[in-house]
Amino acid sequence: MKVILFGGTGMVGQAVLRECLLDPGVESVVAVARRTTGRSDPKLREVVRQDLFDFSVRGDEFRSLDACFFCLGVSSAGMSDAEYTRLTYDLTLGWARALAAMNSAMTFTYVSGVGTGGRAMWARVKKRVEDELLALFPNAYMIRLGALRPIHGETSPTRWTRLAYRVFAPLLALIQAVAPKAIVTTEELGRAMIHLAREGAPRHVLDPPDLRALGAR
Repeated sequence: MKVILFGGTGMVGQAVLRECLLDPGVESVVAVARRTTGRSDPKLREVVRQDLFDFSVRGDEFRSLDACFFCLGVSSAGMSDAEYTRLTYDLTLGWARALAAMNSAMTFTYVSGVGTGGRAMWARVKKRVEDELLALFPNAYMIRLGALRPIHGETSPTRWTRLAYRVFAPLLALIQAVAPKAIVTTEELGRAMIHLAREGAPRHVLDPPDLRALGAR
């Protein structure tokens, strides 16, 4: 299986990249990001683009792809509706349309969030993204991620997120022990996304309990 990964330098992307490199069924990974992932592996080919709104897919690295893992995302805190829409809807759909024009049969897995479809600005924008991806790709899956527990050293590039995880890491482990369906580990998330690309799932919108079940297989 040949995959393309967006956002491999973020916490979610780091988790997915790790599992892809470990999985013998993943033949190659094209990682598209603004900076290098810092990983070195025979499977990995990096495409560093300072402007991620450059949606050109002319290179050989974009050919014969089986799956896309779209892990790019930003917090809506302090953002206007227009700014958040540009960095969430416009960026995601720009790449999705470019890839669909090449191969709409690929599996497109998008990391969304618990609460998508609600009244909050970010939830409405994410729902628009989900709906359009589901229309573009017959094999599209929406990952409505809630709390994520890093277990293999994954860290956020955002300073305040790193600080928050440092403070609340022990609490995440406790919550997972008491309410195991509420929190997904980075390993479970990566395995779940690979499972979706390889075998699919009955549902196209997946919540944390679904991810845990898929990640355990």
